[in-house]
Amino acid sequence: MNPHPNPPRERGGSSSRTIHNPQSTIRNRKVAFGDFQTPPELAREVCRLLIDIGIKPRSFIEPTCGTGSFLIAAAETFPHAGGIGVEINPEYVSRANGSVAVANLRDRIEICEGDFFTEDWEKRIRAFPTPVLILGNPPWVTNSQQGQIGTVNLPKKSNFLGFGGLDALTGKSNFDISEWMLLRLLEAAQGTNAFVAMLCKTAVARKVLLYAAKKNLSVGRSRIYRIDAQRHFGAAVDAGLFFFETGTQSPSVDCRIFSSFADTHPAQSFGIRDGFLIADLRAYDRSRYLTGRSPVPWRSGIKHDCTKVLELRKENGVYRNGLDETVELEETFLYPVLKGADLANGRTNEIRRWLLVPQRQVGEDTRHIESIAPLTWNYLQRNREPFSRRRSSIYKNQPPYAIFGVGPYSFAPWKVAISALYKNRRFQAVGPYLGKPVMLDDTCYFYPCRDEQEAQDLARLLNSSEASDYFSAFIFPDAKRPITAGLLNRLDLCKLGFSRSG
Repeated sequence: MNPHPNPPRERGGSSSRTIHNPQSTIRNRKVAFGDFQTPPELAREVCRLLIDIGIKPRSFIEPTCGTGSFLIAAAETFPHAGGIGVEINPEYVSRANGSVAVANLRDRIEICEGDFFTEDWEKRIRAFPTPVLILGNPPWVTNSQQGQIGTVNLPKKSNFLGFGGLDALTGKSNFDISEWMLLRLLEAAQGTNAFVAMLCKTAVARKVLLYAAKKNLSVGRSRIYRIDAQRHFGAAVDAGLFFFETGTQSPSVDCRIFSSFADTHPAQSFGIRDGFLIADLRAYDRSRYLTGRSPVPWRSGIKHDCTKVLELRKENGVYRNGLDETVELEETFLYPVLKGADLANGRTNEIRRWLLVPQRQVGEDTRHIESIAPLTWNYLQRNREPFSRRRSSIYKNQPPYAIFGVGPYSFAPWKVAISALYKNRRFQAVGPYLGKPVMLDDTCYFYPCRDEQEAQDLARLLNSSEASDYFSAFIFPDAKRPITAGLLNRLDLCKLGFSRSG
C-alpha cells in the first residue's frame, strides 16, 4: 500500500550515504540526510518508557537503523523479542553488526542493507510475530532544506498532501521526510497489531494524526513525550517521542502530550474536533461557543518583496531608501507602515518607516502614477529591475510595480492589528499618523475599523481571557506562524460581545 504516487527518493533514514562533494561541511551532510544518530542512553530511555506504559512486543523493527542504538536498546529491554534493522548506508550496516556482535545479540537481531523507499513494508511488518514494535529516529529534514544546500540526496518533490492554488505555490506542499516515512508505516501497519514509537518533530506527529483522521485510519493511544532536541541532537526544534498503536478496537486521534519521559500526567491534549485540529482540547471545550464567522474578514498586510525600493525612512524631512539613497518623492503614494515586530513590541506610536503604495487594490493599473506623481513614477522606473526579478508567481501578468494584500480595507482610518509570527499575542488598536492611515506589512493581520472607539473596544475584547482561551485552543507552541487568517476569521466577534459602530 503506497499512500503517495511519487515517493521522495531519500537516501538514508537516521543514516546516510556519503555526499561526494569535498566542499560539503559535516553539518550540511547531517542536514542533507537527516543524519542525527540516536545517543544510546536516549534509546534506552525510550525503551524503558515503553515498558512503563505497558508495551510488551513480541518483535521489533527499526526501518532506518543507523548504527543500531535503538535495536540494541530494544533487545535489552524486551528480552523475549527479536527483530530487524534496515539501513541504506553500508558503513553503518557494518558498524551496527559490530555493535550487535559485541552485545552478543546476533541470534535476536538481523541487520539488512536496504532502502526505506523501495522496501515492501506490509510484507516486512506481517512477517513478524505480533504485537510488533516499529521504532526509531527517521530523518529530521524537509525536501526544501535539501534543495537549498544543493545536496545530491534531494528527494523528488511531490505535493503528496494535495495542496492546491496558492498553498502549493507558497510552500505548504513542502514536507518533512519523516512525515512521509511515518505515513508510509502507518498505512503499512493497518490491520496489524503494531506499536509505533518514533523520535520526530512534534509538528510531524500532528500532521500524521491529521492524515489518519482524514483517511479514517486505525490509530489509538496516541501520545507525545517531549525531549530536549538541542541537548540530544543539537537541533533547535520542538520534538519528542511520538507513540501510537494500530489495530486498536477504539480508534482515536486524540493525543496526550507529556512534558518529559518522567511525567505520568499529560500537560495537555490535542485532537480533532468539529473538523479542526485542536491544540488544547480543554481550552476548546471552554471556548468552542466562540467559533463561527467574523462579521468582516481579517486581512493580511501588504506584500511587495521589494523592500529596499518601497520602504523608506524619513530623516530630517528627507526620505532614504534601503539602498541608502536619498529620494525626493511626492507624498501622494507614501504611507506610514508598521511591521510585525513593531506590533509585538508595542511600538505602534513609533513610525520609523514609510511605504510607497503604488496601488489601492490588487490589479489596478499603475500608469496613472506618471501624471499624478511624476517624481514617484520616475523613481519607480529607475528601480524597475528589482520588480522584474521577483520570482513569486503571484506577480505574473500583473501591472508594473504591483503589490498584494492591498484594497479599500488597507486605507481604513483605524485598525486592530496583530503580528502573525510572535507568540506574545497582543492585539493593538492602530490609528492614523499625520493624517494618513497606517499600513501593515504581510507579517501582520488586521481588522479594519471605522473609528477609534470601535478599534479600542475590539482590541479590549480580543485581549480578554475569553478570547485567549479560543486562541490557546488552536495554536500549537511550536507553530512558525501562530496566527493565521483562518483562525481569526473563525472567531465570531459578535459572540465575543463586539458590535460594529455606526
